[in-house]
Amino acid sequence: MPWQEVLTVSLRKEFIILASHENANITQLSQRFKISRKTAYKWLRRHREKGEPGLMDISRRPLTSPKRIAPQIETLALSVRDEQTAWGARKIKRRLEDMGHEGLPCPSTMTQILRRNHRLDPAESAKHTPWKRFEHDAPNRLWQMDFKGHFAMRLGRCHALTALDDHSRFALILTACSNERGETVRACLTEAFRRYGLPERMTMDNGSPWGSDTEHPYTPLTAWLILLGIRVSHSRPYHPQTQGKDERFHRTLKAEVLSGRLFDDIEPCQRRFDEWRGVYNLQRPHEALGMATPASRYVPSPRAFPETLPVIEYDPGEIVRLVNNGIVYYLGRSLRVGKAFHGYPVALRQSSEEDGLLEVYFCQQRIAKIDLRDS
Repeated sequence: MPWQEVLTVSLRKEFIILASHENANITQLSQRFKISRKTAYKWLRRHREKGEPGLMDISRRPLTSPKRIAPQIETLALSVRDEQTAWGARKIKRRLEDMGHEGLPCPSTMTQILRRNHRLDPAESAKHTPWKRFEHDAPNRLWQMDFKGHFAMRLGRCHALTALDDHSRFALILTACSNERGETVRACLTEAFRRYGLPERMTMDNGSPWGSDTEHPYTPLTAWLILLGIRVSHSRPYHPQTQGKDERFHRTLKAEVLSGRLFDDIEPCQRRFDEWRGVYNLQRPHEALGMATPASRYVPSPRAFPETLPVIEYDPGEIVRLVNNGIVYYLGRSLRVGKAFHGYPVALRQSSEEDGLLEVYFCQQRIAKIDLRDS
């Protein structure tokens, strides 16, 4: 099967979880993961018969000796902590439960094990406080997308592109890019759309390549997203909390992957991203999800990615104009709607809010509001 060797185990586990959801379309999932239906059912059968050991070579031996359970659990907890140095007691406990271990102590006792073995920094522990969270009620209602601040490698700089599902916190994209150009982002999104389908809405920053500022929020990239039927919104300038879940994901990425590391170039950086993305989605308990993993809450979108862009259609009788270099003409006036829509038709509609206002729509999204009373 065509999966890269370094990603094989993570992708098998991801496929199994997504295929196990109610009403999962195995044929569609097989196509999106680029495997045959025969291979898909083979891994489903192996997982059903053997569980995770059928997918990866790790020990699942149960703890059967009552006299040795305490020291063995301590060793297991420290082992998980040493692999994931940013995880706390609750995540470690949940991970050990997911691995099949029983008789585990409560999180406070697990914290004492970490503290007793010098695995906790008191100053860092004091920084963590509860957050008040909002989330959409179903997967794919909203994807948050952004570049993490670029960082140095031995050869060049890495621009980490990330996309997160708002409901499940499932990491859809984690790509080490050499630039922040629109064509680079579009290629990454195309790969994600082919695997996970299309979201209803995406929110992103105001910088390149999403939009230059609040007065010019659209680019060829965001125009392409709207054409795919995805509603596009931008975070408020200087308010990163609008992208709160993706910003929090960036903090986790820094703590668990980037801190203390210097990659040679893009290729080893991407390998590490791929390995960690599997851990984040499939193994790492998430406190905002009640210690469940993101993959357990995520299901792919039923809206498949169209390999051919849809035809733009508007209702009969609407005023339709073709955008030429960012301009449309109406009643002898030239109206600026944005160069991102050059060559596309847009619909002009009288505003229901106030006389003299003209609303400009591209596909299903309003892209401009023009005051015809303004000379």
